[in-house]
Amino acid sequence: MRPTLKLLEDDLREKIIAEGRDLLCNIGVEIHNDDVLGLLGDHGAEVDLAAQHARYTDALIDTALSSVPSGFKLYDVCGNQTNDFSGDNVHFTPGSAAINILDQGTMRKPHTGDYIRYAKVVSGLKHIQAQSTAFIPADVPEDISDSYRLFLSLLYCEKPVVTGAFTIEAFHIMRDLQLAVRGSSDELEAKPLTVFSCCPTSPIKWSDVTSQNVVDCGRAGIPVEFVSMPLSGFMAPVTLVGSLIQHTAETLSGVVISQLASPGAPVLYGGSPAIFDIRYETTPMGAVETQMIDCAYSEIGKHLGMPTQAYISLSDAKQLDAQAGFETSMGATLAALSGINSISGPGMLDFESCQSLEKLVLDNEICGMTQRLVSGIEPREDFPSRPIFEELLRDKHLLIADHTRRHLRDEISFPGPVVNRANRSRWLDDGGLSLGQRAAAEVERLIASYTPSALPEDVATELGRLMTAEARRHGMEKLPDRG
Repeated sequence: MRPTLKLLEDDLREKIIAEGRDLLCNIGVEIHNDDVLGLLGDHGAEVDLAAQHARYTDALIDTALSSVPSGFKLYDVCGNQTNDFSGDNVHFTPGSAAINILDQGTMRKPHTGDYIRYAKVVSGLKHIQAQSTAFIPADVPEDISDSYRLFLSLLYCEKPVVTGAFTIEAFHIMRDLQLAVRGSSDELEAKPLTVFSCCPTSPIKWSDVTSQNVVDCGRAGIPVEFVSMPLSGFMAPVTLVGSLIQHTAETLSGVVISQLASPGAPVLYGGSPAIFDIRYETTPMGAVETQMIDCAYSEIGKHLGMPTQAYISLSDAKQLDAQAGFETSMGATLAALSGINSISGPGMLDFESCQSLEKLVLDNEICGMTQRLVSGIEPREDFPSRPIFEELLRDKHLLIADHTRRHLRDEISFPGPVVNRANRSRWLDDGGLSLGQRAAAEVERLIASYTPSALPEDVATELGRLMTAEARRHGMEKLPDRG
């Protein structure tokens, strides 16, 4: 039995979906891209080009839902499958696009060296199945910051990448970087290497860039995750149900665009909603209501036949402290119990604006614990039970019993050195290290033990050529030193 969480009654779920569809068909969507509006108009939507507006039809939505895949897989740079986004399979990836990094308790702007350290750490985290373009190096021009992060990710970590383009033009170099790894468009489509985040703007709007990214990804066979971000009580109704209706409309609007551009294009029904804390004018990602919206919209996405994603296993704390731990662990647990397929957030602090390598190695342990939880309880040669109890009563322990040795590793998970399970005297003998000190030591251990990526040398050279040409196109003659 797999433990599960459900927040919506069937009738409530159906009402939310119906209301979301009604918004699309009667209020409509603002879309700042004439080509996308033309695509919608060609398929029956009521389009007003001057107002940059479209009203969908039920037939359009039904057609899109009939072609969208129920799942897809991701593959690493070597072509090995790493993620299966189907059913209730759960995978974790670090949070994306932070503008700061926490360095020994000080928040600062990151640079290339920080990103390389991050990629090396992620390569050694066994409970995090994909990397993300986690933060934005400040030592390159803004115009190449999206493609540069993908470039570094592909060079230094074999895991697939959750990423995204900040401009329409950047998509093309980011696609070319992936083609250099895979070798051909057919291979890239057959073995996707990335997922691109595509974000509607609340309320119910698509920018020129993000809507074009949806179309371009669909036609290139690159999966997208839709990241709708309603803010309850600010840019969305204050009620959780109202925010879910808005999230449904915004996400379905993107699903329709993707399926019109390329029927069968792989997508994740995702998001990064939040409540709005009017006291501080903040958007707390660690709030229980935020987490409830995430888990509830995943129920909706799965009911509509799509794999799901959420920004949920992260914290609004400013340091690696108790708040960082309880917000992240609660979110990760709820997400895993909800069967969210791609859980984004490990390592993140301060309202998605900061990434911490020390928090990332702690969150890796949280991910491992939640994955153990959802694997459930099953018998392992436990029936009949009398023989093992006779052995226990005879030997007074079962430390070296055959049954123990056969099932210990499958039954009990053992965390790494970040989590301390020693008694107090042994903890003191080992230096009495705090959580932060243990996490910092683990970061350094992972970097010291890093094994270079198996990316072929000629592919790495081609990636360098492509990235250097892109940098020069934007006025940067030489890429930053990578050590």
